[in-house]
Amino acid sequence: MTREEVLEKVNAVIQDVFDDDSIRVSDETVASDVDGWDSLMHITLIGTIEDEFDIKFAMKDVVGMKNVGQMVDLIMEQLD
Repeated sequence: MTREEVLEKVNAVIQDVFDDDSIRVSDETVASDVDGWDSLMHITLIGTIEDEFDIKFAMKDVVGMKNVGQMVDLIMEQLD
């Protein structure tokens, strides 16, 4: 899976979790850019991402994620 494909899949998951098909994310997207993305929704999103990609994030990675680009990088690392 290419990085672009991972980003597209992450975007689709975010649209689903936040029930908003108009959301478009990029590497620079941060939680405050998406309406409703608070700490509780972050945990929901992480769980859904883990299920979709069949991966598990370390807690330090979950806490340290600053933007969608970092999330995609962590997914890519686990898919290798």
